[in-house]
Amino acid sequence: MRERGTLLPVLERLFEGPRESRLTLDAFLGGLGGRSYAFIIAALDLPNCVPTGIPLLSTVTGVPMLWLVAQAWLGHPTPSLPRFIGQRSLPRGRLQDFLGRARRRIEWIEAAIHPRRDWWVTGIRRRLLQLTLITMIVVLAVPIPFDNLLPAWSILFFCLALIEGDGGMAMLGWLFAFLSAVWTAFLLIVGPLVVAGVFKSFF
Repeated sequence: MRERGTLLPVLERLFEGPRESRLTLDAFLGGLGGRSYAFIIAALDLPNCVPTGIPLLSTVTGVPMLWLVAQAWLGHPTPSLPRFIGQRSLPRGRLQDFLGRARRRIEWIEAAIHPRRDWWVTGIRRRLLQLTLITMIVVLAVPIPFDNLLPAWSILFFCLALIEGDGGMAMLGWLFAFLSAVWTAFLLIVGPLVVAGVFKSFF
């Protein structure tokens, strides 16, 4: 899931061409190459990074993330999407216009998120990061009340680390993974006690 270099040139290459031609989601993910898994997982994860209050949102988005992770571990070079999703497309003209408007913001993001501190995203540490990412996705997908925000941010930072080879983002991912583990353990221990107390008060 890791390639060197910035994302902007990759988007420019994918979006270039006649304005009336169309780019499918399958072709877009294929063009992202090794970044495609982290990119689409981050996209699915984003709605969970803000407290929306939508019931089961973390489960609805977390289950597809697990499906994508399973494909990655089975060795698929890019995600395999259902045909009715993968063949959805947009005109390259619209994508080129979007990139023109978003260029400065993307450049700002890439200035903050870029390859650094390789120690955190290579070798055995990279494998541990990927295993922890899977664990955080499982925690996100399980419908535990009040327990989606911290794992969602951990997933986002881990994905950014994998997309750009950024050890700084990996460090933030590990921090939120630790906080998520502590908070989840607290909920699993205290939650049943609260339920038992409420039950006793009524019965």
